[in-house]
Amino acid sequence: MYRTYFLSILCTISILSFATLQVKAETESEKEVKKMHEIFDENWEYYLERYPTSATYEGDHRFDDKLPDFSEKAILKDRERTKKVLKRIEAINYEILPKEEKLNLLLYKDGLESQIESFKFNYHLMPIGQQNGFHISFPQIQGYSRFESVKDYENYISRLNGYAEQIDNLIERMKKGVEQKIVPPQKIMEKVVPQIQALIKDDPKESILFKPASKFPDSFSEAEKEGLSEKMAKAISEKINPANQKLLEFFEKDYLPNCRENFGTWSLPNGNERYAYLAKSYTTTDLTPEEIAELGKKELKRIRAEMETVKKKVSFEGSLDEFITYVREDKQFYATSGEQLMKGFREILKKMDKELPKFFKRLPESEYDLKEIEEFRALSAPVAYYYSAPEDRSRPGYFYVNTSLPEKRALYTMEALAFHEAVPGHHLQIAFTQELKNLPKFRQGGGETAFVEGWGLYAESLGKEAGFYQDPYSDYGRLTFEAWRAVRLIVDTGMHYFKWTREDAIAFCMKNLSLAEVDIESEVERYISMPGQALAYKIGELKIKEIRAKATKELGNKFDIREFHDALLRNGGLPLSVLEKVMDEWIEQEKLK
Repeated sequence: MYRTYFLSILCTISILSFATLQVKAETESEKEVKKMHEIFDENWEYYLERYPTSATYEGDHRFDDKLPDFSEKAILKDRERTKKVLKRIEAINYEILPKEEKLNLLLYKDGLESQIESFKFNYHLMPIGQQNGFHISFPQIQGYSRFESVKDYENYISRLNGYAEQIDNLIERMKKGVEQKIVPPQKIMEKVVPQIQALIKDDPKESILFKPASKFPDSFSEAEKEGLSEKMAKAISEKINPANQKLLEFFEKDYLPNCRENFGTWSLPNGNERYAYLAKSYTTTDLTPEEIAELGKKELKRIRAEMETVKKKVSFEGSLDEFITYVREDKQFYATSGEQLMKGFREILKKMDKELPKFFKRLPESEYDLKEIEEFRALSAPVAYYYSAPEDRSRPGYFYVNTSLPEKRALYTMEALAFHEAVPGHHLQIAFTQELKNLPKFRQGGGETAFVEGWGLYAESLGKEAGFYQDPYSDYGRLTFEAWRAVRLIVDTGMHYFKWTREDAIAFCMKNLSLAEVDIESEVERYISMPGQALAYKIGELKIKEIRAKATKELGNKFDIREFHDALLRNGGLPLSVLEKVMDEWIEQEKLK
């Protein structure tokens, strides 16, 4: 009896001790989670304050009167801070974190390490290109700024007055780029000149930056309207125009003559290492340029075989190469006006909106709309792109359409393009991710390029499942878009690693794609300006389709496309290796149901 009593006491003590240890372990875990999220929140706040125009874009209007500091001093300060943040993240006890928090830590740490790896390449010394840069992004600020009160207009005017200082900072960085031979290709940068020229208006009221003065709220008095208009015009005349004139003179006299002759990243300092970093960063894989190029060739062969089937369906007698040329050159396949394009896209998307519930359990609350790309940048802009909504949903997400030169904008690719950029593509995925309140801020922005663009290309194929592409030429347009992404794997590695010329790249695209020549030239120049980014689309799409094929096979009758898409999207845009692991776990969970 005594022994039994003693053992009972020991058991009680052991249970209490275990419970105490368990509570303690949970408390330590919670402390680590709290510490980690404090780093996340602190850095997010730093990011918003450091890049106030991004804060405005996100719907945070606390810094609406400020611009980012583009000085090299600020850039170098950021670098040191990033290294310190990584050390703080590395000090978090990974082992005691809950499963989801482990994923947050790994993703954040990976992002910081990638940033730090990029520092040695000094990309900040090439801050302006023909498709990106402050001269392009600044006029777009008004598209997501708030213009409801006098203070809102004064904030905007403050940004107009701050423009010149940041142009000076960018010029200083580009001068240093010239010294270190970190410069863009000369032929590409020549296209920046007319972009800058278009921003210089003798009459400030003709400037695109004066546009907010044309739509004052009705509640404003005439005196307020007049006063704000005068301040806006003065800022454009005394700050914007002189700054752009200075930038233009620097470009023409000092920068263009020193830009590099070759187009590929290989011609920059540490060129091959640079490109390897970019390829890894954009694809979130360890594929080599050689492997990526071979993958592109394999995919292109498969897609061309499907194009042969469409060619036969429309009873075209010539070869596939002749068919590609025929579709590209025959005027019947092209728009006659920008209005035709915009109306056509709206009709296509209206039909797709009705089909979405068949494929998705949840749809984003955020709305989307269509906009035409502004005239001053249209000739160097891509055929279309998506512009996400802010967190506060004060405006919709925008599907931007290039309506310049409508006679060269294809009609047969409209369905695929609409599905990629709007729904079920970028708008659905990015808005869905933004609304995932269980994720920290750094995971709510859309995600890794390989996932985001892979999803966009995958979304094009969902159009087929939803009953679109009934016109054989529209189905050919879908295949053209898929071939376009396969061609990118070959062309991007070709120019930046295998030393192809711009002309080589254009010729290869012309042979394999029915895209208009103006679009092909614009796209090739985008690959030149953004090396590696074009690799993300096809590689991301192939991984998503591979995961879906595996889920379909292993789940059999249990496979539900709506559940699959929900699982695929609910963690945001993950690196592909992480996505595969997460979805493998989901498949195993579904098997047990």
